[in-house]
Amino acid sequence: MQEHHIETAVSGRYLVEAPAGVGPLPILAGFHGYGQTGEEEMDLLRQIPGSGSWARCSVEALHPFMNVRGNPGSCWMTRRDRELRIAENVHYVDAVLDRVMHDYPIGGTLVLHGFSQGAGMACRAALLGRHPASAVMLLGGDVPPELDRLERMRMVHLARGDRDRLYPQERFEADGERLRDAGVLLSVSSFTGSHGPTGDYFEDACRFLASIV
Repeated sequence: MQEHHIETAVSGRYLVEAPAGVGPLPILAGFHGYGQTGEEEMDLLRQIPGSGSWARCSVEALHPFMNVRGNPGSCWMTRRDRELRIAENVHYVDAVLDRVMHDYPIGGTLVLHGFSQGAGMACRAALLGRHPASAVMLLGGDVPPELDRLERMRMVHLARGDRDRLYPQERFEADGERLRDAGVLLSVSSFTGSHGPTGDYFEDACRFLASIV
């Protein structure tokens, strides 16, 4: 048996909310977790105080499936053909940002936000994509170990709930050390909670965003 790959057209889905009649706008682009939807990430972005003055963009992963609740969800990749999926995802995110920058009055500030599995996607978009990120926000997800030149992420907000079993404390601390060693301006948020965000997280995220613009 021989394995082959063939390129084909696949449509991606993304959501945008932007204040009307103003500009130039900074972009806050979000990447959801495993089995989630663009709507769920957009709801998370909305809960960050002050984000309403940004063009909020929620990018939905290219690979849909029915999640454990029987609802539509998506994921960024699996172990199979991992390098190919990474390249496709980065190309997809570049195309989404191209379109948003064309369709809305966008300035020069781009912040990437990733939750859980989406944290890895935010890192890859910042380090492998065409659009330089002003900062990256990582919630409940790690920095992919194979990535290098982390200094190109410039500023990172690294957050974890203190009872998060999916993103253990040891990994959280190791990621912080990697980022500091790379010269990244790091802001750490350790809040009371499990894998999802809480009010304390949103307050910390608000302060981080306010420090950028």
